[in-house]
Amino acid sequence: MSSLRDGDTYLSTKGTCPRAIGKATGAIGKAEGFRHMRAMASTTAATPVRAAAPRPRALSVWLFLVAAMVLAMVVVGGITRLTESGLSIVKWEPVSGTLPPLSDAQWQAEFAAYQATPQYLRVNAGMSLGEFKNIFFWEYVHRLLGRLIGLIFALPLLWFAWRRAIPKGYGWKLAGILALGALQGAIGWWMVASGLVDRPEVSHIRLAIHLLTALAIFSACLWVGLDLRALGRDEDARPARMPTAGIWALSLLVLQLMFGAYVAGLDAGFAYNSWPKMGDEWFPSGVPMLSPWLRNLVDNPIVVQFVHRWLAWGVAAGVGVLAFEAFRRERNLWGAALIAAVAVQISLGIATLLTGVRIPIAAAHQGMAVVLLGTILAAAHSLGRRGAAA
Repeated sequence: MSSLRDGDTYLSTKGTCPRAIGKATGAIGKAEGFRHMRAMASTTAATPVRAAAPRPRALSVWLFLVAAMVLAMVVVGGITRLTESGLSIVKWEPVSGTLPPLSDAQWQAEFAAYQATPQYLRVNAGMSLGEFKNIFFWEYVHRLLGRLIGLIFALPLLWFAWRRAIPKGYGWKLAGILALGALQGAIGWWMVASGLVDRPEVSHIRLAIHLLTALAIFSACLWVGLDLRALGRDEDARPARMPTAGIWALSLLVLQLMFGAYVAGLDAGFAYNSWPKMGDEWFPSGVPMLSPWLRNLVDNPIVVQFVHRWLAWGVAAGVGVLAFEAFRRERNLWGAALIAAVAVQISLGIATLLTGVRIPIAAAHQGMAVVLLGTILAAAHSLGRRGAAA
């Protein structure tokens, strides 16, 4: 007696013809196939589809890196202005301009283009090629750093988006920062172009817009990065809200930064190199005033320096209020950091005046302004956090 057994199926083949046996075997094969298909379907249903995995911590580290690079670029931009190097490159070539002149013929061509500018004709007539290379260096580094920041931001952003690693609600913020960065490049050239036609320096108003846009990018990277870091620690964390004290401190600082850019663009720092008085007076008498009077707040170097001097104490007061709030809510580290940052910044400002705007001190003063901005933002973010970890 021969038999075929498969699960609950039992077929006796005794006395059965081969044709019947074949049919029975086919039926068993079909049953086995159906069971195999059901098992596969069950396994597929039990295995979850790999979902997107947001990576807020990685995103925050990346944004902090970009913010640090923007800080470096602001410092280099300050040196570029202080050395009067900003007009040494007279073309805007985002791609081909990545490489500096590599041959003597290329250097001569760049120098010849610069020799046609108002700055060379009115200020630097007779400059040698070697001297030109010195100012070219700072403007080239400034532009190269801008290109590098663009790549460091855009390429990882595309990768994070492709990997679906951006948490919900943050995609439009990151895209907005990217757009602001692209706009900043155009603003930079718009600023440079103002000094290539009929004046030997760039417009101080365009310089202020250029600086404030850079600081807006820095602030956005830092704030969004802090939000993402909080989200990485607590999945229920929501974006922080800016406290009222932070709004006041930031508003005063932005106004001061604008006047700082005016001081740099008008060379107003050289007007009076004494402190606390301007010469022998709190405000020098006999200063020629522009009409209408409000123009003096923008175009008069002496008035601009005066405002920049004393608005610093308004910033200190605003920062002091924010520090008091930090201490009151037991954010003692941030309270101390705020007081230290504003004290160092005011000290550097005074030192810049007393040393006749020495480049290392003036550049440190500009860099410290960004550090103060970052300290205000970080302290305000700490006070405005929402979620279980707040």
